[in-house]
Amino acid sequence: MPNSKRFILKRLSLKSRLVLAAIVWLTAMVIAVGVSVPNQVFSYMVGDTKSQLSIYMDEISASLEADEKGNLTLTTNLSDPRFNRPYSGLYWSAKTDSDLLRSRSLWDQKIAVKKGIKKEYLGARDEKLIYLHTTLYYPDYDGPIEVLIGIDEQPIEDTVQDLMGQLWVILALLYFGVLAVIMLQVQWSLHPLTKMHKELSQLRSGDKTQLDEEYPKEVAPVVSDLNALIFHYQELLERARHHAGNLSHALKTPLSVLKNEITTFDDEHRQRLQPPVEQIQSQIDYHLGRARMAGSKNILAVRANPSERVDAISMAFDKVYASREVTLINELDSDIEVAVDKTDLDEMVGNLLENGYKWASSIIRVHSEQTTTGEINIIIEDDGPGIPEDKIQQAVQRGVRLDETTPGTGLGLNIVSEMAHSYRGILTLSRSSMGGLRAQLTFKLS
Repeated sequence: MPNSKRFILKRLSLKSRLVLAAIVWLTAMVIAVGVSVPNQVFSYMVGDTKSQLSIYMDEISASLEADEKGNLTLTTNLSDPRFNRPYSGLYWSAKTDSDLLRSRSLWDQKIAVKKGIKKEYLGARDEKLIYLHTTLYYPDYDGPIEVLIGIDEQPIEDTVQDLMGQLWVILALLYFGVLAVIMLQVQWSLHPLTKMHKELSQLRSGDKTQLDEEYPKEVAPVVSDLNALIFHYQELLERARHHAGNLSHALKTPLSVLKNEITTFDDEHRQRLQPPVEQIQSQIDYHLGRARMAGSKNILAVRANPSERVDAISMAFDKVYASREVTLINELDSDIEVAVDKTDLDEMVGNLLENGYKWASSIIRVHSEQTTTGEINIIIEDDGPGIPEDKIQQAVQRGVRLDETTPGTGLGLNIVSEMAHSYRGILTLSRSSMGGLRAQLTFKLS
């Protein structure tokens, strides 16, 4: 099977798989019944006709006489009047080496033999016969007497054809009726999954905080585990954010006091104490950034508009870096929304835009590319010096600063990379067609 067909089969929904299996099974059964039943009926009718012919054969055998020369006579009339009606379709004949006696229904014809793969006997109008053949021996005649009795097969075939027409109508009604019942059964059986999908959508939109408990026993354990996982995640996330906020407030005041005190020291002591204090500040910034990476409290309901956030952030940076005269071009579609918390998107896009404002010569371009897998690439590129190819991977490592002359902690790109990863996204750095850095954030669409 080609890979494309195998891929399509794998992507079929449960409903489509069940309905497809039912269609295949029903079609096979209907065809089997439509073919086998007429054959069985035909065989039964032929067998019943031969049973009737055997009665006629016994009647002929009892009434037939032969003299010593082989001349044949029938002493009594047969009970079925069709033997006396020309071309009635019911015939008999008896012959010896010297004589041939036949029914009046043959008129001036004889029962003919058609040889082929299977021997066939033809009646007075060349109709195919259902027949019985036997050989008799009488005491007055030493030779064999061959008796053949046959009846037209066409009426049986016509009856079977009529039956087949009616049978196919019944089978068609049965086919579509059973298929409709199966589809209703599948719809009803899969309703809990449809309900779960609807509730998950409500979770994503923030209308619900957990799934309902009323599910069939086969699905209930999954729902229970999902609810437990969502509750556990939200509790851990709230606790982490709470601790991060407490840490920030607890360290901010003492650190500010230390910074102020250091400024009063002489140059020698200030140069010796200032690096450790800045290192403490760097570590606080890093771990607070990691705490923010966990995302929104309700991770399933988050969404943000990248175009709006870029506009808001660029307004602030235009003022901060006004002296650099950098122009930002925002080409993002205003209708696009990504499954990322607004605060976290600000953190990631803000870091990348700030790098652009620091290093761009004159232009920063922000645009997007939509993928075939329901994701979007948010691309931020500039016309600055960029990052050498051999140092791109190094640039996202924690604390790494490729240029010590520009202020910063070396945490920005690392935080962006880990934040994107927490939303099942990815940060990709490469050389821009404009000559500078091309930063690409890939997220799922909301």
